[in-house]
Amino acid sequence: MQELKAFNDQRAELYWWLSSLFNQELSAKELAQYHSPQIRGFLSGLGENDELKPAVRNIINALNRLLERQDAQFELAADFCRLFQGIQPQAPIPCASHYNNTSTPGHDTAASEMAQLMKAAGIANPSPTQPADHIAVELDFLGHMIMRSNELEKPVHMEQAFAEQAIFIENSLINWVPQFAQRCREHDTFGFYAAVTDLLVALLKLDLAYLTNE
Repeated sequence: MQELKAFNDQRAELYWWLSSLFNQELSAKELAQYHSPQIRGFLSGLGENDELKPAVRNIINALNRLLERQDAQFELAADFCRLFQGIQPQAPIPCASHYNNTSTPGHDTAASEMAQLMKAAGIANPSPTQPADHIAVELDFLGHMIMRSNELEKPVHMEQAFAEQAIFIENSLINWVPQFAQRCREHDTFGFYAAVTDLLVALLKLDLAYLTNE
């Protein structure tokens, strides 16, 4: 059980890391850390997984090109705003309701459904300025789901927690994030955030297979 919980720690940290990348642009200090041996080693470790390798390679390539990019932090921040804050038409808005809005009679929007899940779980929105169905909020919520499962002691309860995590990934993430990733590939000419989003898609698919024993 301890090895399983240690792996859960890693899963949660990955989702929280990705959540932070979609929540706001990288500061100059944060960007500098991505060129450190520690972060490069972390990325290389992720790339040892065949499913994650292509996206990780593209992230590393983008980071290497940033070293030669004038005003790298400013330009990357501009990419973030252009991609995720709706400045351009057809921009890859990072909210589920932009892709799967079910606001028909008898149905809630993706944002209200997510807000209800958070309220039921007693988890506050980590980004009050973002709607509940924002990708950063949903990934943060998933990280909390994973860490709460580490409070369980019986295998049967852990299996139930895994089933709940799988349902959340299926119903709240994998049903729209691939479309979001496609938009990122179409609009991110530099490629850093497109690669990050591709990594998220690969991670969600890998995690879902793990949770469902497929």
